[in-house]
Amino acid sequence: MHRIVVARQEPANILAVVLLMFFAYLIVAPVLSIATDAFIVQAGDEMRTHQSEGNFTDYYLIRVLTSRMSQLLLWEPLQHTIGIAALTVFFALAIGVTLAWLVNRTDMFGRKWFATALVVPFMLPSWTFALAWTTIFKNRTIGGQPGWLEAMGFSTPDWVAYGFFPMVVILVIHYVPLVILIVGNGLRRFDSQLEDCARILGADRKTISIKIILPLVRPALLSAALLIFADCIGEFAIPYILGLPVNFNTLSTSLYRALDSRQSGVAAVVALVIMLIGIITLLIDIRMMKEARRFITVGSKGQMERTNQLGVMRLPATGFATTFVIIGVALPLLTLFLSTIMILPGRFNLENFTLDYWIGEKLDTLAMHSGILLAQEFWDAAWNTIMIVGSASVVSGILGLLVGYSVLRCGFPWVAQCLKQVTFMPYLVPGIAFAAAFLSLFAVSRGPVPALYGMPILLIIALIAEQMPFASRSGIAAMAQLGKEPEEAARIAGATWFSRLTRIIVPIQAAPLATGILLPFISGIKGVSLFIILAIPATDVLTTYSLRLIDYNYDQAANAVVLMIALVAWGGTVLIQRISGTGLAQGLES
Repeated sequence: MHRIVVARQEPANILAVVLLMFFAYLIVAPVLSIATDAFIVQAGDEMRTHQSEGNFTDYYLIRVLTSRMSQLLLWEPLQHTIGIAALTVFFALAIGVTLAWLVNRTDMFGRKWFATALVVPFMLPSWTFALAWTTIFKNRTIGGQPGWLEAMGFSTPDWVAYGFFPMVVILVIHYVPLVILIVGNGLRRFDSQLEDCARILGADRKTISIKIILPLVRPALLSAALLIFADCIGEFAIPYILGLPVNFNTLSTSLYRALDSRQSGVAAVVALVIMLIGIITLLIDIRMMKEARRFITVGSKGQMERTNQLGVMRLPATGFATTFVIIGVALPLLTLFLSTIMILPGRFNLENFTLDYWIGEKLDTLAMHSGILLAQEFWDAAWNTIMIVGSASVVSGILGLLVGYSVLRCGFPWVAQCLKQVTFMPYLVPGIAFAAAFLSLFAVSRGPVPALYGMPILLIIALIAEQMPFASRSGIAAMAQLGKEPEEAARIAGATWFSRLTRIIVPIQAAPLATGILLPFISGIKGVSLFIILAIPATDVLTTYSLRLIDYNYDQAANAVVLMIALVAWGGTVLIQRISGTGLAQGLES
């Protein structure tokens, strides 16, 4: 009893309980809401279900899983999604492990430069590559402007222009840097003495690679594979651009179609399937991270950094890395930029180049009368982006620091653990499903909370919830490095809890707080899934504005907007590295 009375007087305990209640409503409630929607008759479905709105029903479950429509609604999209994810994992690992080994364990030319250049594709929005692909390979199947090859007289087949093949290629390019970062960390920790011992005992390179190196980096390989697989399950932008126009559906676009056609019950079942796959995949990853401790090796610093001599293969190895940088960075960005200054696609004569799509006035188009830099719609979307994403990022960073403080200072261990796990929960739910969950909870008024759909506040709170895994982990890591002594000294001196928090904790943790704000900002700038579900034209952000331009076949303007997004995302990533004093690779070691 005495312990409870003392604990109640500790502000950190009260803060922890308040935050737990807040995030339970913000994160757990939307997930429970969409789970409920899958078994409750939705408005407008009374005739189909022969039941009253709000009654319990298994109609949606049967329709999605076993009806004549189930193949179209679930099983075919599921097959496409699993196939794309599996092949992406295979090829991303094959290419990424090779490049990680070259950068971290060999004497390849320009290792330090490649260590940064090879991860640039991961800084860019994934759909940057999809737009570059359509710019080159698009054919006349879906109408609108042709791709460059089509304009030059080379007809590209549908399987190259759209669907399965380009999705896999683009996702591999996007996720290879993630493999390089994660596996590279494992290779840097690997002790070269083990290779030396095996070589002295007569083992050849193949045996050393398979019997020694591969088992020791297995946790990193599995972690990279599972993270890529989980991300692919919820990937929306690439299937939206390359699949939806030709009715090639994945789980994410099937969910989008269901919501777009107001089949909220069907959408709830599809969202639950996506959530289930994501949760299972990432729980396996968490388990593998615990198992990774069994694979730690210890060696001296000099021996751990020893590199393998490539000999005659040094130049081909450098060429392989250079090719990836060209395909994954230079070619997409150059393609998008050139497309924004071409009147007609695929014509490279001087009179075909123009800056009209950037700064032109009185353009001869139906709905777009000026270049994007002079278009009010662009600046409205930019303002919405800064206001919505910026507000959410600032709040996420502050809440993340408070969560870290509460988790490490709370006197109730179960409250601290619950708070830690609840704030991590959005990481287990793919973005498209999380957006559907928020729509389910906030589309109608519930008690004192009014209907928020169509209002900027809904996007802000959804972004706060989605970014909490990163913000909270950043706050916990920062507070773990700060002892209680400064705060205890201030308490003895008579400082109030609020004064200790604002004058000691926050100033000391200024750099982690800045990182905790910038990281959600960059992620929000590039984000599509939440906005495509929750935004309306009045709350357009840059991502949804560019997708609407694509829908209207204003490809040059859409590509220009994407380049602006990529520039902001890249600049923000560099700023985070400057503030934190670490590169991306070091950031993934924790």
